[in-house]
Amino acid sequence: MFGFYDKYFLLFGLNISYYGFLIAVGMGIGVFIACKLAKFRGLKTEDILVLACYVLPLSVLGARIYYVLFSGQTYDFWEVFAIWEGGMAIYGGVIGGAIGVGLYCLIHKKNFFDLADVAVAPLLFGQGIGRIGCFFSKCCYGIEITNPSMQWFPLCTQINGDWHLSTFFFESFFDLLLCIVFIILICKKVRTRGIMMSLYFIFYGTVRCVIETFRGDSLMLGSVKVSQLLSGLLIVAGVVFLIIFLILKHKRQKIIA
Repeated sequence: MFGFYDKYFLLFGLNISYYGFLIAVGMGIGVFIACKLAKFRGLKTEDILVLACYVLPLSVLGARIYYVLFSGQTYDFWEVFAIWEGGMAIYGGVIGGAIGVGLYCLIHKKNFFDLADVAVAPLLFGQGIGRIGCFFSKCCYGIEITNPSMQWFPLCTQINGDWHLSTFFFESFFDLLLCIVFIILICKKVRTRGIMMSLYFIFYGTVRCVIETFRGDSLMLGSVKVSQLLSGLLIVAGVVFLIIFLILKHKRQKIIA
């Protein structure tokens, strides 16, 4: 009935991958967190539950398509959607989720930045839990470490007999730490629309950009690590958005004064 293996566990005759299970747990708890934070942007629990129906499927699809595009492998049409075979990327999930938020806002007449601000902490939680799943799937690991003094867990992990930096744990730690920081920020009533989203771009982009330097299995765009390139663009976008939102806030305060 039950059994535990390297990449999956057996439950009532079904092979359940640890990675997929942890992704599902991250999504479920992420939705719960978003429901609790919704009130800080004038939203209701019902808004978040409906939003999840847009965001979750598109984030999974986006994560898969991103991986397929930059994996360097050839897929036929139906293999593109075979998410149960593994092969997904966080940035693709973020892009797909953002499209879901945009569609929801267009259809239900909500403010995109209100929802983006609420989504930041749950997104970071999901990313942090998902990276733990990478440990079981033996993916997203770091460069090989040949120095015996550094070959210890959890700094490094054995992948196919060789020791590699545990970059999945490094990112998981910073994602969960940032999740806590952003929950505190929104609960402290950081009211200006778009600030949370901008800070996510800057801080997550920085964390990911640094960690990608030490990744040993990055998705590539030619000779460039595509996620590192995207991280740099995310940082720039975050700084630009932050400046714009702070200027708009200053102008509103002057009008009120």
